[in-house]
Amino acid sequence: MSAGRNCRYCGAPLSVSFADLGMTPLSNAYLKAGELHRKEAFYPLHAWVCGKCFLVQLEEFESPERIFGDDYAYFSSYSDLWLEHASEYVAMMVERFGYGRSSFVMELASNDGYLLQFFNQRGVPVLGVEPAANVAAAAERKGVPTLVKFFGTGTARELAAAGKRPDLLIGNNVLAHVPDLNDFVEAMRIVLAPKGVITMEFPHLLRLMAENQFDTIYHEHFSYFSFFVVESVFASHGLTIFDVEEIPTHGGSLRIFARHRENTAPAVSRRVAELRQRERGAGLDSVAAYSAFADQVKATKRRLLRFLIDAKDAGKQVVGYGAPAKGNTLLNYCGIRADLLEYTVDRSPHKQGRFLPGTHIPIYAPEKLRETKPDYVLILPWNIKDEIRMQLSDLRSKLVVPIPKVAVLD
Repeated sequence: MSAGRNCRYCGAPLSVSFADLGMTPLSNAYLKAGELHRKEAFYPLHAWVCGKCFLVQLEEFESPERIFGDDYAYFSSYSDLWLEHASEYVAMMVERFGYGRSSFVMELASNDGYLLQFFNQRGVPVLGVEPAANVAAAAERKGVPTLVKFFGTGTARELAAAGKRPDLLIGNNVLAHVPDLNDFVEAMRIVLAPKGVITMEFPHLLRLMAENQFDTIYHEHFSYFSFFVVESVFASHGLTIFDVEEIPTHGGSLRIFARHRENTAPAVSRRVAELRQRERGAGLDSVAAYSAFADQVKATKRRLLRFLIDAKDAGKQVVGYGAPAKGNTLLNYCGIRADLLEYTVDRSPHKQGRFLPGTHIPIYAPEKLRETKPDYVLILPWNIKDEIRMQLSDLRSKLVVPIPKVAVLD
């Protein structure tokens, strides 16, 4: 590995490979018809593990400004299950901590207001911080005030100086998107009210490894977290994680609860030590545990290609459901194009009529499935397969998931 590649948390040189997924385009760089013959930018998609602190990470090849620009295609509100998850979270936090009209709630990477709208409905003052202007505009239309900025120490100081210090600071699936990890966590410390609480959700590295979720590796995700690594990062910035929950979203995630270190309440839950110990028992504090992951990835590629080729040879039509970032990692790594997967569909109108990056597979509205009646539908957002099964219950097509291994659903 060339000199100059260092861990974004501890600064140690990176030399241990975790998963090399080849060269891929940015996972949300969807193409319009007129762009299909233009040159696409491909970047190395190679995850490394730090041999000192054990943070799994990608190098930064593109700036966050380029990745999360004004035409960002991901809108959280197009998943019913994700909206249900957000609503249940709000109800839980109000019951547990008593947030109400005198509280102030802030969400980082608040997207289209999918979550803060539920605090709004309860009369709780809110503010979203979202860098993608087109997505923030959708939040504003829901009545969710949104600051269009990247969050870091500069923005945190501006907010704190203006008296915008939240009692609850939320970050769902944003921690992995941050290239300057230390600046981001320090910014949370700066802006958090003295007695405030932070909650963050992110995919759990332990589950990613155990269930072969390599398609969740893409350029938007700069880091992949175990609990004990996140605990170390927060502690180094004066924040104590006092509780943790394991939740089913995104194939298995963690929800952490943190506060300023100088506070003594809430007390630290026993779940913190239990999860830390379980991760160490799984060997996540040893380089050896990470070395076998690449073989699992290669095996999945072979199985998926074998399935698609056999189906094609048998005269079967295979199409996709969804156009998620994870699907673009999977299809580009496996070299799958429209000759094997004729098209895909997605509920988001922001993706319909476009083409997947790299593979150029066309994206249609879900009604296309009922027009063509394919033999197989490959579910690319496998983490919401149950929601998709309900949506497609009237189809006779067989539904297929690619992760953790290729399987036709009953």
